[in-house]
Amino acid sequence: MISTGTPLLWSLFAAFVVIALLLDFFAMNRQGAHKVSLKEAGIWSLVWVATSFVFVGFLWWWLGGMSDDPAARALANDKSFEFITGYLIEKALAVDNIFVFLMIFTFFAVPPEFQKRVLMLGILGALVLRAILILIGAWLIAQFHWILYVFGAFLIFTGAKMWFAADAEPDLENNKAINWLRRKMNISPNYDGERFFTRIDGKKVATPMLLVIILIGIIDVVFAVDSIPAIFAITTDPFIVLTSNVFAILGLRAMYFLLAGLQDRFHLLPYGLALVLVLIGTKMLLIDIYHIPVQWSLLGTALILGATMILSLKIPPKAGAHTGAGAYPFGAKSDKGDSH
Repeated sequence: MISTGTPLLWSLFAAFVVIALLLDFFAMNRQGAHKVSLKEAGIWSLVWVATSFVFVGFLWWWLGGMSDDPAARALANDKSFEFITGYLIEKALAVDNIFVFLMIFTFFAVPPEFQKRVLMLGILGALVLRAILILIGAWLIAQFHWILYVFGAFLIFTGAKMWFAADAEPDLENNKAINWLRRKMNISPNYDGERFFTRIDGKKVATPMLLVIILIGIIDVVFAVDSIPAIFAITTDPFIVLTSNVFAILGLRAMYFLLAGLQDRFHLLPYGLALVLVLIGTKMLLIDIYHIPVQWSLLGTALILGATMILSLKIPPKAGAHTGAGAYPFGAKSDKGDSH
């Protein structure tokens, strides 16, 4: 499979990701547990978006965007559009992740000051998982071209399911994964700071924080399976696929705190995401009949998401629509009294 990623490009990208994560960890440890303000979330969201566009600008220049060679300029433009389109799609699909994270945090009554670390660990898991699945997906496509049709059909099916389930209220109380974990783990009724384990009457037990981390990991798996085929509909270049995914994920934590209080205002967004998945799935199914230009995919995605966000502000949500609110089934609190 042809890739624009030279060994030097891969090395520079890997170094950037490692440095970004280390700086993020350092800043998080220095600040300690605290509730992230809307201003802080907004600043970091802008920083990550700006960083992503700096990267695509660098990639455009590296591939010959300013070259006198028309072929080099065309390649640079095409790869840049592929990155931006993939980044936008992954960023949009990440919004659905965010609302599910919010639902889990609300259901388990995770104190706001502890949510930052949970999301950071979830992002690390997502980065590793995405890299593995993308490499597997790239190998499958290189070996079996027909797998693209499977991906396309899966995206259309997922989009249809998302459309019809958009107003359905999630039932975490009867969730199979949660119930299985309840049966297999001894769980403390209270949080013990950010610890995963505590002691009650001298016995080591898991805290609700560990349960939340496990569920966030399961969510990462589910959404990776949905979103990775979408980016392969835009490009099969492993370098573009991985970099657009990683940059979208790196800004996920800041975007969560920015959008956490706005889930009701954008209540129609799941319908827009469903249409985007159907659009991308259709593009993939038509790949050997008609190649839809990446620019049209980008425009279609932007118009659909923009329209659903505007309509969400103009059309009030249905009475009784779910907000992700709930109550932690073990009566969790953020007290630290049981720790030793």
